[in-house]
Amino acid sequence: MKDDTTPRKGTGGETHQVADDNHETMTTQVGMPISDDQNTLKVGQRGPHLIEDQVFREKIFHFDHERIPERVVHARGYGAHGTFELTEDLSDITRAKVLTEVGEKTEVFVRFSTVAGNKGSADLARDVRGFAVKFYTKEGNWDLVGNNIPVFFIQDAMKFPDLIHAAKQEPDRGFPQAQTAHDNFWDFISLMPEAMHMALWIMSDRTIPRSFRFMEGFGVHTFRLVNAEGKSSFVKFHWKPRLGMQSVLWDEAVKINGADPDFHRRDLWDAIQKGDYPQWDLGLQVFDEAFAESFDFDVLDATKLIPEELVPVRRVGTLTLNRMVDNFFAETEQVAFQTGNIVPGIDHSNDPLLQGRNFSYLDTQLKRLGGPNFNHIPINAPKCPFAHLQQDGHMAMHNPKGRANYEPNSFGEGPREDPERGFTSYPAEEAGAKQRVRSETFADHYSQARQFYLSQTDVEKGHIADAFVFELSKVEHLSIRQRMVSHLMVVDGDLAKTVADGLGMADLPNPAKPARDVVETKASPALSILANAPDSFAGRKLGVLVTDGIDGGVFEALKSAAKSAGAQVTVIAEKVGGVTTARGKTIAADEKLDGAPSVLFDAVAVLASEDGAARLAGMHGARNFLGDAFAHMKFIALTAEAKSGFWSAAIPDETDKGVFVLEGEPDDFIAACKALRFWERAE
Repeated sequence: MKDDTTPRKGTGGETHQVADDNHETMTTQVGMPISDDQNTLKVGQRGPHLIEDQVFREKIFHFDHERIPERVVHARGYGAHGTFELTEDLSDITRAKVLTEVGEKTEVFVRFSTVAGNKGSADLARDVRGFAVKFYTKEGNWDLVGNNIPVFFIQDAMKFPDLIHAAKQEPDRGFPQAQTAHDNFWDFISLMPEAMHMALWIMSDRTIPRSFRFMEGFGVHTFRLVNAEGKSSFVKFHWKPRLGMQSVLWDEAVKINGADPDFHRRDLWDAIQKGDYPQWDLGLQVFDEAFAESFDFDVLDATKLIPEELVPVRRVGTLTLNRMVDNFFAETEQVAFQTGNIVPGIDHSNDPLLQGRNFSYLDTQLKRLGGPNFNHIPINAPKCPFAHLQQDGHMAMHNPKGRANYEPNSFGEGPREDPERGFTSYPAEEAGAKQRVRSETFADHYSQARQFYLSQTDVEKGHIADAFVFELSKVEHLSIRQRMVSHLMVVDGDLAKTVADGLGMADLPNPAKPARDVVETKASPALSILANAPDSFAGRKLGVLVTDGIDGGVFEALKSAAKSAGAQVTVIAEKVGGVTTARGKTIAADEKLDGAPSVLFDAVAVLASEDGAARLAGMHGARNFLGDAFAHMKFIALTAEAKSGFWSAAIPDETDKGVFVLEGEPDDFIAACKALRFWERAE
C-alpha cells in the first residue's frame, strides 16, 4: 500500500493526504475546490466557529442524513428514567438552578449506547459507550451528552464523518459489524496522530464494561459555568458509579455476545425491576483561566484530559435510575439529545469538536425525527413551562394561541424575552483572522497516551497489548500495522515491542515523528480500573450450578450470604425444572445449564452430590462452565463432592487460593468475591 502523505503547515504538525497528480482535487457538492478538509473555520486559532463555514456545514449535513431512521452513531442504545438530587450548593460558580438548589430532585432520562454498531449489533462489542443524560430542569432541558471515556479520537468536528466512515463496516462489503478490527479503521487512526490517546483507551478494558452500572461517564469537553455575577469558571463533568468500575475479559465478551447479545440491556432491566437502583455521583473538575493557561495541554482539546490528581473531582449530586421506559420506541429510540441544550449558568467553550457537535446534533434530529417539531414528542418535551412563537411544520402538536404570532405586537399577546432570567452567553472577547487552522497548542499527541498506559496495572497493560495484537492481526495491509506500531514506539517502547512480537514482525519500524516532543507526566492512578476496584460484591451476580442430591442447607447458606453481600444469585441446573435435594426438597432453577455459561456471572459455585459430580464430569457444557470460570480469573466455590468428582475433569491439576471448598459457612468465599477477580491466577 503506497503511503503518499505529505505534511501540511498549520495543522498542529500532523501528516495528511493532499492532492497530487494521482488524486483528484476535493470539492464541495457543487464543485468548489476545498483547500482544507482538516479544520473548521474559526476566529483566530482557538476561537469559535463561524456559521458561514459552508464546507463544514455541507459535509456534516450530508453525514447526519446518511441513515433513516436509525442513528448513524449510537444506534444501539438502552435507556431508563430517574432523578438527579443535588447535594452541594454551587451558587458560587453557577446560577443554574439545577446546580444551586440542594435537595431538589430533577427528573432525568439516561441513554447508554455503543457507537459503531448498528441497531441489531451485540452489547459486548469492543466500543466506546455513550452516556447521555437529559435533565428536565426548571429552566429547560439540559443535555449532558458524553461517553464512558473522557477523551475523543479527533480535535475538530470536520473529521467526524471520516472517523465514523472508517470505523463502520467497509462500504464495498458491508462488514465487519460493530468492530474496529479492520483495515479502514486502523488506516485512518494511523494517519491521525491526534487519535493516539484515544487509541490507548479503546484498546483498554474501558471498552468492554461489565455493565452500564459499572462504568464511569464523562462530558468529554470543557464547558463553562457562569454565576449570578457573570464570573466564569471552566468545568469538566464526570459520572462516578456508586458500585465502582468493572470490565470483562475479551474472551468473556466474545462468549457473552453469543450467549446473550442483550447482556447489558438485561442487566439494567433486571437491576431496576428488582429495586437495585443504579447510582452515579456527579463530579466536577472546576478550574479558572490561570490554570488553563498553565496546564501543559490545551483544555479546549478534546483528545486531552485533566488528571484528577491535578484537579480533584468535586462530587455534588447523585443520579439514580429507578424506572424503565413504558415503550422502547417512543422513548429510547425517539429521545433527541443535543449538546446545544443548556440552561442559564452553563455555557459552551470554544472546543472545536464541541462547536461542531452543537450544529450537528440539531441538524440530525430534523432527519431522524421527521421535522422541526421533534421536541413535541413527550420524551423530548420540557417539564417546565415554555412559550415561544414557533408554529406549524411537520407533526406540530401545539401552536401559539391568540392572534399575534410575532413580536413585537401591539395586542399585548405572546411571550417576551427576559434579560434578567434568560440565557446569556459568556461575553468572552474574540478576535483574529478568519482561517482554517489547528492551534499549535493542540500539537502534542503522545504525552497523555503514554501517561494513560503507564497509569495501568500490569494486568491492564497486558490486556491493552493483547487488544492491539488482536485488532491489528485482522488488518490485511502490512504498512498499516507497521504505521500503528511506529506510533506505539513513541507511546511506550515495551508496548510497541510486545505488539510487534505478537504480530510476528521481524523488525520494528522507525518511530513516528511527533510534532512536539513527548512531555513526561506522572502516572495518574485514577485512570486505572483495577487500581480503583471496589471492595464489594454488591450489584454483582453469583451463578450457582446445582445437581440432584445436594445438601439443601449448604445451598441456602450460600444464597443467604451472597444476598447479604448485595449480590444477585442465579440458580443453574441441567434442566430448567430444577433439582431435588438429599432430603427431597425442590430447588427451582433460573436457567438451564447450556443457556447460562459462567461468562454471565461474576463468580460461580458448583454444588454437586457424588452422583451429580460424576454426571457433570461427562457433560461438555458443565466442563466449559467451570473451565471458563477458572480461565477468567473468577472466584470459585465447590462442594467436596464437586471438587473430588468434577474438578479434575474440567481443570486438570490446577488449584489456587481463589478456589474454595464449602465445608461450612461460605463467608470466606463471599468475602473473597469482593475483589471480583483472582488476578494472581494469571501470574
